[in-house]
Amino acid sequence: MGQGFNQERSSNNHRTCDGEETTMASDGRIEKFPVSELAGLRTELLQSNRDSWQTAELITTFLSGRGYGADPAMVREAVLRLEANSCNVECMQRELEQVAWAM
Repeated sequence: MGQGFNQERSSNNHRTCDGEETTMASDGRIEKFPVSELAGLRTELLQSNRDSWQTAELITTFLSGRGYGADPAMVREAVLRLEANSCNVECMQRELEQVAWAM
């Protein structure tokens, strides 16, 4: 798990216009979000008192603010997996990769 992440980072890195380093996922479909953004999202989710629907809306907003769309039903399913597994930032990245599509 960690080894594949490091291999992806070493071969597909690039910088955004604001200097943040991002990485393309192995299938090239979605960029790996900066760890600081995912950590911020994770903190917001852990500290807020949102239900699954509200959490899904927040994640959809997070994705759309970065140029990605997502099927709301798939996002809600991902939220359930995130909640059940107490996902770390790397786990969140994998879940976002599964639901996001470029607009």
